[in-house]
Amino acid sequence: MDLIKVAEQAFATGVELPAFGAGDTISVSYKIKEGTKERIQIFRGVVIQVKGTGTTKTFTIRKMSGNVGVERIIPMFSPFIDKIEVNKRGRVRRARIYYLRALTGKKARIKERRF
Repeated sequence: MDLIKVAEQAFATGVELPAFGAGDTISVSYKIKEGTKERIQIFRGVVIQVKGTGTTKTFTIRKMSGNVGVERIIPMFSPFIDKIEVNKRGRVRRARIYYLRALTGKKARIKERRF
């Protein structure tokens, strides 16, 4: 038995995550602790990249807050993630869409994927 696999299973959070990739618009419900209180904050944006494997897998979300772009890197198996919802599936031709940072207005739109 591989000891790394045993350790990964021991620290698994048990939260079911939907399949998503670059270009998808998702909402992440993230638990935030402020002193003794705990609240859930929803961060909604476009997935810029998904990187890593296993328990070290992370994803980057970008949203516009006013006229300022805000990016957040979140570990996929973080215990602070309450749930993830996929709002829209985007059709992009790359796995990492860094070019979205330089685009504004209508140019920054992503086409929706049809099933």
